[in-house]
Amino acid sequence: MIKTIIFDLDDTLLWDKKSVKTAFEETCLLANQKYGVDPEKLEEAVREEARKLYQGYETYEFTQMIGINPFEGLWGNFLDDHTYFKKMAEIVPNYRKDAWTNGLKQLGIEDGDFGTYLAEQFPENRKKNPFIYEETFSVLEKLGSNYQLVMLTNGSPDLQNTKLTITPELKDYFDHIIISGGFGKGKPDPSIFEHALETAGVTKDEAIMVGDNLMTDILGANRTGIQSVWINRENKQPTDVEPTYQIKHLDELFTILNG
Repeated sequence: MIKTIIFDLDDTLLWDKKSVKTAFEETCLLANQKYGVDPEKLEEAVREEARKLYQGYETYEFTQMIGINPFEGLWGNFLDDHTYFKKMAEIVPNYRKDAWTNGLKQLGIEDGDFGTYLAEQFPENRKKNPFIYEETFSVLEKLGSNYQLVMLTNGSPDLQNTKLTITPELKDYFDHIIISGGFGKGKPDPSIFEHALETAGVTKDEAIMVGDNLMTDILGANRTGIQSVWINRENKQPTDVEPTYQIKHLDELFTILNG
């Protein structure tokens, strides 16, 4: 019998992709106003440059393990007490500046000062655009009276807590919030799922994992023997990682739980 529901955060409850996309659109519009560049082309160029730079840093392996993507590096501060987070905090100011400046260069604009300006605007634009799926609160509200709710999210505690601070209503629904950067390993490592079960005081048969990412949420749950629900809002093609259930909308959870 299911007693505990473990939720992923980004793109399961919070619509992080939309927040990042909107921050890019608003920031790239500034370059369009100044230089007439195509905002979409600039976004593509900056994303490409950010990925390239990100992979070159000594922190890359750590960010892979904890689950921090290049675009989080474009706005997170990583004020966490861990050697690698401290290194990231040192790296990010130049990383942001270089990603934006190199993106502009790709489009033939050499303006380091403006690149720095855009790098400073992007975090502001990301923070003021917290999107949440329309059904998130109503589903959590209904579930909260019958189940223990646990949030299990990959990332830097500082950054994930910033996301929760700008969407303050969310954290009150949860009995426990576990962030991979605080634990030391990220999803899909089975140890963080076992830690979630221990924290919640339940067995693997009494929990179910809900997440959007097959390679982290679902794979990790499978490895730990926890039933999994893949929320596939974008009609992605399944891979060889098989969820126990697949849904398109969080409301469909009730059918699974009552089944």
